[in-house]
Amino acid sequence: MPEDPRWIVGLDIGGTNMVVGLVPFAGGEPLGVRKLLTLPEAGGEEVIRRAVEAAEESMEEVFRTEGGTRDQVAGIGIGAPGPLNRETGVLVEAPNLGWRDFPLRSLVSGGVRLPAAVDNDANCATYGEYWMGAGRGSATLVGLTLGTGIGGGFVVNGEIHHGASDAAGEFGHITIDSTGRKCKCGNYGCLEAYASGPNIAARAVEGIEAGVESVLVELVDGDLKKITAATVYEGVILGDPYAHEVMKETAKFLGVGVANLINALNPDVIVIAGGVTRAGDHLFVPLRKEVRRRAFRSAVEACRIVPAALPETAGVIGAAGIFKKEVFGFI
Repeated sequence: MPEDPRWIVGLDIGGTNMVVGLVPFAGGEPLGVRKLLTLPEAGGEEVIRRAVEAAEESMEEVFRTEGGTRDQVAGIGIGAPGPLNRETGVLVEAPNLGWRDFPLRSLVSGGVRLPAAVDNDANCATYGEYWMGAGRGSATLVGLTLGTGIGGGFVVNGEIHHGASDAAGEFGHITIDSTGRKCKCGNYGCLEAYASGPNIAARAVEGIEAGVESVLVELVDGDLKKITAATVYEGVILGDPYAHEVMKETAKFLGVGVANLINALNPDVIVIAGGVTRAGDHLFVPLRKEVRRRAFRSAVEACRIVPAALPETAGVIGAAGIFKKEVFGFI
């Protein structure tokens, strides 16, 4: 371990993309950022080989442009897309990658020849926002990441709360309707079954199939399978009443989930990340209204509900921050 570390590598592995960069030890935007397709069909070891190669390229670029050597790199933090055993560094299961009992930490650490720490990708994104983003300075921070699924993280006094089995933060599986839509987890009425990207799109398609007229049909040239959450957002911007209604319903569902989190955890900040946040006030105004309607007033008044400030780099920054906290004991 270097006596005067200057950098930490952050690696964020997702089901579709991987992002890697060098994060300054004191914090800041990552440099030498590389973004590449994950391509999980190539197999786990090939994915890691390409991730290691990208990390090496990132370090070489930063050393060339900023100065420095490998001796000044403290290690690498890794964001993993699924439940894991942090003690062993084994990724227990990653459905979007097809990995099970995968020795992620040892493979990455051995590849880059640096010590490594690993955590859930949603925890990393939340910690990035806590360290350098919209949650900076908060005492109790909840992070929600809205994508293919809904993940999250919970930071209390600078520490990620992992729970008894590293499974804390699965906020997408809060039940908001006990007899509602079936979720991929097998439960019914999960928040994720209503407000994840694919399910926002699914709800929009259901209305169109039931006879609602909408510009969304024109935006996908009549192919309803091409409707995504981004399409709905585009419809909102174009002033389509149905797209606006879908977004308003999404905000209401999220508001129910967020109100539950506020009542249970009493955070001072909730950071929401994901493409749907591009809808801005079309999402956040009705979401906050629903929260005020459902959560205890004192808890609502103490909590800011804000969009993420680091939409592209929170996972990389957070992974590096988690390594720093785990190895050095401070952030």
